[in-house]
Amino acid sequence: MSRNQPAAEVPAHEELRVPVHGGDLAVLRWPAADPGAPVVLALHGITANGLSWSRVAHHLAGRVTLLAPDLRGRAHSGTLPGPYGIAAHADDMAAVAARLAPGPVVLTGHSMGAFTAALTAVRHPGLPSALLLVDGGVTFPVPTDLEPDELIAAVLGPAMARLSMTFEDRAAYRAFWQRHPGFAAAWSPWVDAYIQRDLIGEEPELRSSCALEAVRVDGIDQLGGEVAEAIHRLPLPARLLWAERGLMDEPQGLYDDERLAAAKLDPERVRTRRVPGTNHYTILVGDTGARLVADQLLAEAGATAP
Repeated sequence: MSRNQPAAEVPAHEELRVPVHGGDLAVLRWPAADPGAPVVLALHGITANGLSWSRVAHHLAGRVTLLAPDLRGRAHSGTLPGPYGIAAHADDMAAVAARLAPGPVVLTGHSMGAFTAALTAVRHPGLPSALLLVDGGVTFPVPTDLEPDELIAAVLGPAMARLSMTFEDRAAYRAFWQRHPGFAAAWSPWVDAYIQRDLIGEEPELRSSCALEAVRVDGIDQLGGEVAEAIHRLPLPARLLWAERGLMDEPQGLYDDERLAAAKLDPERVRTRRVPGTNHYTILVGDTGARLVADQLLAEAGATAP
């Protein structure tokens, strides 16, 4: 176990190791002030890591314990081997909960993490006490004339290109992200700590820790099959918070009213809410989005009013 505090504004966390298939999974834990407080298990996006939840942790302010793993093939879990895929992540999350949480957890996920959270709930229905999905978890119709790899490249774009790039130092990586339209207006010590956790290697050839094959397999997994169906098979009601803008801060987000209508969600099982003024990233790492996500998690945990 180690204590880390990458920046003064980022709340202190512990890093734990949990045995899973093929090795150990890195899990960040922000402990609650009360050891008996509810536990939130938070899952990150496809090329992200556990520190993407640090600003949410700031707003949770020790009222719950927050567990945020580095998923298989990313950051400090980057050397874990396959098989990859959303089902593998779901089973890893069951192992995390069994080791670190004494009972049911509030389960949440952002982007790919939302798909993983939904499938985790389906595969392990006794694990969640509540389910919060953040700009993910619902598959929408995709072009049928593209191969799966082409679809992933079209959706993820620069995120995929970054995995093959090298950077001369940490400042160069910081500059790369500060130019990203999704982060440019929301840069903070929380974001900086999160993106720096992704780097591995030595200068002048630092690179992303994300295993390209893990990203590829996980991305294709989200397009159909049991992952796409999970939202319709949930063992408990869920809430979806969706950003009004997209990955590159473009006006078209991943979701809108028309796409959600096309998904034919059961309104009694999946309640949806648009989060104005956020894009796909700032709904989690921007102050407004992180505060709203934290407030919703606290409400789901019974730790405070909505």
